[in-house]
Amino acid sequence: MIAITIDGPSGAGKSTVARAVAKKLDIIYLDTGAIYRALAYSAIGDGVDVTDEAAVGGFLSRVAVDVRYDGGEQRVFCGGRDTTPFIREHKISKAASDISKHVSVRIKMSEIQREIAKNNDVVLDGRDAGTFVLPNAGYKFYLTADVGERARRRFAELKQKNADIQYERVLEDIKQRDYNDSNRPFAPLKKADDAVLIDSTSLTAEQVAESVVKAVTAEKQ
Repeated sequence: MIAITIDGPSGAGKSTVARAVAKKLDIIYLDTGAIYRALAYSAIGDGVDVTDEAAVGGFLSRVAVDVRYDGGEQRVFCGGRDTTPFIREHKISKAASDISKHVSVRIKMSEIQREIAKNNDVVLDGRDAGTFVLPNAGYKFYLTADVGERARRRFAELKQKNADIQYERVLEDIKQRDYNDSNRPFAPLKKADDAVLIDSTSLTAEQVAESVVKAVTAEKQ
């Protein structure tokens, strides 16, 4: 099985690149962030404080999380409900960051991801995909960009959805998420020792995707 991991901070373009790579190589794109977002969205809807580890643990024990593919598109179900249309709101980003700090959450979500990767050729993006989820993946990349550029990209994405938000707020939220993700005690955001570093500040997503595909196909030959 082919396993490609793309880690990096918020707004670096991981999801866009991973989706493009999956299409070029005709393999599954596993959006790990969507799984955490789905869990956070469902927990909030159930009245759970996502910062409370005990409360989250209780919620986790009673809700089934299921990743399905429909026409090649990933959909995440929590408790039998398709959460996919609701998890891209800006407030869910912070909630996903908060809920993902908990060890019980990372362990369970990683088990789901490993099961998918065991049975399919996949490219997955995240913050610990190459260090914790699939440490033995054959191809690892770490995608980053200047924090200002990452904020601009996220801001433009939100404005396209008519979100009422200021650039400064997006920038501060990304800085806070960088800190949270890099400093959590369990499976923090970091570059795997054997990952290829790509700075996408001045690159398009297509250029990054092409470089990843080139590296994978070159090694396979």
